[in-house]
Amino acid sequence: MNPAKLLCAAVLVVLAGCSRPEARPHAPVLVGAWRSAVHFDSGPLASMADLQFLYVFNDGGTLTESSNYDAVPPVAPAYGVWKEVGPNEFVARYEFFLTKPPARLDDLTTGGGWLPAGRGVLSEHIQVAADGKSFVSTIQYQGLDANGAPAPDAAAGRGRATRIKL
Repeated sequence: MNPAKLLCAAVLVVLAGCSRPEARPHAPVLVGAWRSAVHFDSGPLASMADLQFLYVFNDGGTLTESSNYDAVPPVAPAYGVWKEVGPNEFVARYEFFLTKPPARLDDLTTGGGWLPAGRGVLSEHIQVAADGKSFVSTIQYQGLDANGAPAPDAAAGRGRATRIKL
């Protein structure tokens, strides 16, 4: 082979190696979809004896959470972030918007209805089982009013989740 072509081929191999993204050794065990039974001992969520959360923990540290009570009153799913803090141990923080009920039934037909009323903030400490199929968690809830001030409804809860699989 011609020395100039050999040099070009070597440069191309080096450049191809330099432009390649660094591979992660593994995705954290939390990545994926989960279903959790959640119980709060006090606060606005304590009356929901059958409360369940569905989570998706994305590689890269974002998450989406929805519950079986998202329509009572109507609220959007929660969005947030998570990070690994130890072997099979994670922390997460996610928020959802709160709504207030209409003052009158007529409000639903005249452009009022379920208007913004602040947001809820959940902070969760998660411990994934060694087999990666379940986790237990402790959850702190804090409501914030429309101005971002803490509402007097802080609560603590706990969850037990299983991985959603095909």
